[in-house]
Parts: sequence; C-alpha cells; structure tokens
Amino acid sequence: MSPLPRLLIEPLVRAALLEDLGRAGDITADAVIAVDAVTSVAFVAREPGTIAGLDCAAIAFSLLDPALALDILVPDGSQVQPGETIATLEGRARAILSGERVALNFLGQLSGVATATHGIARSIAHTRAKITCTRKTIPTMRALQKYAVRCGGGANHRFGLDDAILIKDNHIAIAGGVAIAIGRARAAAGHLVKIECEVDTLDQLREALDAGTDAVLLDNMSLDDLRTAVRLARTRAITEASGRITPDTAPAIAETGVDLISAGWLTHSARVLDIGLDFMT
Repeated sequence: MSPLPRLLIEPLVRAALLEDLGRAGDITADAVIAVDAVTSVAFVAREPGTIAGLDCAAIAFSLLDPALALDILVPDGSQVQPGETIATLEGRARAILSGERVALNFLGQLSGVATATHGIARSIAHTRAKITCTRKTIPTMRALQKYAVRCGGGANHRFGLDDAILIKDNHIAIAGGVAIAIGRARAAAGHLVKIECEVDTLDQLREALDAGTDAVLLDNMSLDDLRTAVRLARTRAITEASGRITPDTAPAIAETGVDLISAGWLTHSARVLDIGLDFMT
C-alpha cells in the first residue's frame, strides 16, 4: 500500500499533539517519570481487523522525540488477529507516554475504516463491483480516511467539490431537470473533468444517459431496477449503487452488475479498531 506523503500527514498529527499537550505539556509524565527513563512498548491488536495509520503513529512519536525507534512488524493493509503485535517502540518513556493517545487515536480510527471497508470488499469479491467511499468524512481527516479505505481494499470516490462534477437531487431540482443540469455541467467542465448524475428512477436514468453523463449514481433503487439500470447503462456510463450498503446487503447489490457501491458510513461512523499499547520493559 503506497503511503501518503509526510507533508500531508504531519500537520494533522501536529495539531492533534498540540490539542493534547495544551499550554503546559504532559504534566503527568513530567511529574511521575524520570527524564532519563527508557522503555519498550508494543502496539497489540485486541481484535481482528485491517491495519491503517501506522505513519500517523510514527510521526506523532518522532515529533515528540526523533530518537524513538519504531519497528513496524505488520504494515498498513495487513490483516491482524487478537494478540498480534503490530509494531514495537523503544526510547525515552516520557515521549512515549505523551504520544500514546494521539498515536492510538489515529491508528484505531483509520484501522476501523480499513476494517469496515475490507468487510464489504470481501463480501463482494465474487463480483466485478468495487466498494468506494464518499465525502462523508471527519473534517480535516479526508485524505487519511480515503487512504484507509484503500488499505481495506476499497476505491476512492472524488476527494472534494473540485475534482469531479456530481449532480445530485438538489442540483437537479434547482436547475430544472436532469438534462438541463447535465447540459450546463458539460458546457462548463474541462476536458479532464468527469460528470456523474444521481438518479432515483429509471426514467431519470434514461434522461441522464441521453444527456451524456459519464456516470450514474443509482440511489436506493430496488434490485430489479438496478439490474435494469445496468442493462440500460452498459457501454454508456459507469454505474454506482448507493443506499442500504452493509456486508449483508452488498453481495446482492453487487450481483446486479453495477461497477461501484458507495457507502458513507465507512468513513463517518466506522467503529474504531481496538489496539492497545503494552509495555514490554
């Protein structure tokens, strides 16, 4: 899994450390732990899952003490079992204790996203469909959460409002119709910008296809309508299904032949993966 550039990650990790250290630093560690104390710790999985976010943990500790030595045993994108050691860390105890929570917050949240994504990806592996994320991300965490989706075997949707045109129901209502909205988008879009249109009915789908959309977002359609939509859109537009996507429902939706399945909950409410920091010495 190709990691994100440090330049993108460090400001987020630095902000999290500043939030935690506040105005006076870690007054507990400074009071209780000798300045020259050293220790070794291990990141240990408490439950099965998919790992993502180790670079965030590494940067958190390096910002506090560049001399800390982190040894990654299980890289991002790997599957872990309860009790498995993910990485070890050795060095000054104060810095380790001060960075522990921030490192685990990033690692647990991003591994939770990767784990949720992997669950869907595994459930639809027998089909041609891919699971993809949305813009429903934690503010400021989008690049990291989308990276975690890739770690889990998923694909990324657009990163923001500026890299693709997605015409949704409110755009259509205000513009005055599907064809009008797509026509205006086509006139304004650069030659590298793709256009996707959300449709709720097969009639809207036909209108979107005739207007020349590049992709269609098939929102909350029945399985029968999805199968018809795939047949109508074949060779004309990429098909994306959304709504009611869970590991249980995803296989049947994927089996309709859609290209993509999108789920906002992968990033906005995936459960944190339980990872602990255990002291070795």
